[in-house]
Amino acid sequence: MPRQHAEPALRLDRSGDAPLTLQLAAALRAAVTGGSLTPGERLPSSRTLAAQLGVSRTVVTDAYQQLYAEGWLEGRHGSGTFVAPGAAPAPAEPAPIEPAWRTAAARSGRTATEDRPTRAELRERGLIDLRPGAPWVGSVDRAAWRRAWRAAADLPQDDDPDPRGLPELRSLLAEHLRRYRGIAVGPENVLVTRGTGNGLDLAGAALIAPGDRVGVEEPGYGKARAVLAARGARIVPCPVDRDGLVVDALPDGLGLVYTTPAHQYPLGGRLPVPRRELLISWARATGAVVIEDDYDAEFRYDVAPLPALYGMDPGRVVLLGTLSKTLTPDLGIGWIVAEPDLVEHLARVRRNLTDRTPGPVQAATALLLERGDLDRHLRRMRAEYARRRALLIEYLGPRLTGDTAGLHAMLPLPAREVAPVVAEAAARGVVVDDTGRTSHGEPTVHGLVLGYGSASPPQLRRGCAVLAGILDRRLGPA
Repeated sequence: MPRQHAEPALRLDRSGDAPLTLQLAAALRAAVTGGSLTPGERLPSSRTLAAQLGVSRTVVTDAYQQLYAEGWLEGRHGSGTFVAPGAAPAPAEPAPIEPAWRTAAARSGRTATEDRPTRAELRERGLIDLRPGAPWVGSVDRAAWRRAWRAAADLPQDDDPDPRGLPELRSLLAEHLRRYRGIAVGPENVLVTRGTGNGLDLAGAALIAPGDRVGVEEPGYGKARAVLAARGARIVPCPVDRDGLVVDALPDGLGLVYTTPAHQYPLGGRLPVPRRELLISWARATGAVVIEDDYDAEFRYDVAPLPALYGMDPGRVVLLGTLSKTLTPDLGIGWIVAEPDLVEHLARVRRNLTDRTPGPVQAATALLLERGDLDRHLRRMRAEYARRRALLIEYLGPRLTGDTAGLHAMLPLPAREVAPVVAEAAARGVVVDDTGRTSHGEPTVHGLVLGYGSASPPQLRRGCAVLAGILDRRLGPA
């Protein structure tokens, strides 16, 4: 049997913006969901409740009508107004469950790299960015850039793009590699990618089965570890020294090894020819594939070029390259060089993944190559980076290693000094990286990885002077 009418405690705010009718309806809902009014309980008549609250009867009847419509109340002919049987207190909120993407990421063990300020953000804050991995884009020939994109925009669209890339660009890249890397290949050996990361991902999709043991240099390129792990690889750290990958120490059971022999990241070694030969012999003996990231190969100082691993045994090596450091990361063009049958296999895998390099980007790149604009830019940048390297050596030379190629150098430090030096440099407006960011686990090599591509020459000079002062004070003169 329903109880006789209840007298819920209701409060209205006459100074508030909300109409009294809406306030009363909300207060009655809250009384039901909070349990002070229960299903089947009788409410005061509209006249009685209006008198209790000091409002017009219209306010109460309008509020009741709204709650009738919503199903909170029901009227019984000749009996009054009651809390509807279906109305009940709100159930207790269950403990929140993590979003599926978080739990999936935790199960996979693949975590994103920490959130770091972009180079643009550092510039906006007036900081000097000496982190590695970026070229100087201020010297790009704007007229040549505009010509290439205008011409590319006028080309017809392709309704079925070749996953290997535009034939004319593949031919031009093959010629570029012949002239600058001494690799005798044709367009049948080239697949155009969106950059090294995309090329490595395609190679992983085509060559790695879940659980395969894949070797990556330690310390080494963290993004390569992330890409290969995302394809199911079990990452196996492989030791490096000041010359690069230590082939004699390669772990057993590797199906693939990723290496940066032209300029090891981050230590800066250039893999000597005897070790290159030893690595090829190891690949032949084990059946493993070598992924050669031709990182920084275009830029070298006071040293002769070394042969690409690919040229030593095309059947065992897959070569990755990019124009991101040569020209600009905005272009988003790279390549895979491999034997023709592997290129065809990679193309089939790529088509299945619906992955492609945009046609206009390829066309613009082809025009930059065809007209010699890229060659001229490369010659200018070799001179520019040589001047920047000279600045680095002027201030930090005796402390540096791995500075014979590329756009970065290594500055070894005692382990206890790394964090204080990084922190003091940041406090003085200079942002640097340390080897902890390049290590799979606890760093085995300690120091700073200094990039000289992103900062302007005046910024580079100021940044080097700040670092030199910090190091002289903490460690004594070099």
